[in-house]
Amino acid sequence: MAKEINRKLVLEDGTEYYGTGFGSMENKVLQVVFNTAVVGYQEMLTDPSCTDLLVVMTYPLIGNYGITDEDNEAKNAWLGGLCVREYNDNPSNFRYTKTLAEVMEENHVPGICGIDTRALTRRIRENGSCRAMICDASMPKEEALATIANTPVPHDAVARVSCRKTWYARTSGAKFRVVAVDCGIKLGIIRALNARGCNVTVVPYNVSAEEILALQPDGVLISNGPGAPEDVPAVAELVKALRGKLPIFGISLGHLLIAMAYGAKVDAMKVGHHGGNHAVLNLATDKMEITAQGHGFVVNEESLRDTALQVTHRNVLDGSVEGIACKAEKVFSVQYNPESAPGPQDSGYLFDNFIELMKTQK
Repeated sequence: MAKEINRKLVLEDGTEYYGTGFGSMENKVLQVVFNTAVVGYQEMLTDPSCTDLLVVMTYPLIGNYGITDEDNEAKNAWLGGLCVREYNDNPSNFRYTKTLAEVMEENHVPGICGIDTRALTRRIRENGSCRAMICDASMPKEEALATIANTPVPHDAVARVSCRKTWYARTSGAKFRVVAVDCGIKLGIIRALNARGCNVTVVPYNVSAEEILALQPDGVLISNGPGAPEDVPAVAELVKALRGKLPIFGISLGHLLIAMAYGAKVDAMKVGHHGGNHAVLNLATDKMEITAQGHGFVVNEESLRDTALQVTHRNVLDGSVEGIACKAEKVFSVQYNPESAPGPQDSGYLFDNFIELMKTQK
């Protein structure tokens, strides 16, 4: 039996895609990107970096293993919206506790299925990421376009997803104390640090350098997060104040903010990197890493020339900067997600490198 066509996606250029709704049925204006991962929709749903994004999945079948509580990357679902070719509401997984649609409905995340995601992906790839409205199929296109035009682009994403107060993730037999600046941190990062003997103190994004130093950490991590790096200049200033005093490790948004702290520029990408199959070359070892990524900005390599930063990793497909470091000040960062779960585990050594820096600092 054919599914009811009751929802649509209206791009800001006027293109419409009709389909069937699942999850929340509310209308939203969001930034549209495509993601090439085969698995990991739950982690994406609960990744604070996906705030305000409507993600188009290129893999055609989504929802087939449901949602498992212990696999969440945050306590809440932060994804703006989800667009898939085929949605499966009958999961086959002995661990699942809820369906994807149930969690999306509970967390006000709208979804649409049944559209030609291949055509939409090609459009994004050729024309660039754009804004769109997911809405009821009966809404006139002119009304949807007016809503898109009159909806301001949000600049407070990090403030919305960051913790309101300090919290702790401790592990038995800890050897190191890490302060993690929460710009939208994934729980997978904290698990990776705990597994390596680190007690982690998670602090809000607008913490001061003095507050961090008072905690007497062995190292500082600047986390991933949503939105544009220029929206949180306070974090770049924080890095600038901590440079040379403690080892600093940046991931994704944290990577961009570290670059800004050293005076480099950050550019918006036409499409961005979203998915779990991006090849990155480690320039020090000449080894290839398959990485998981989710970002729409990149460090401007030309602007690095007048800084103390060196390029350490490079994207194989487009040559963009994927890693930087200042060895003298024990600062390094990567654009991708080394804690990827589920996904490639090639980059876990970066946490080990952070541990080694903290050992030498001690």
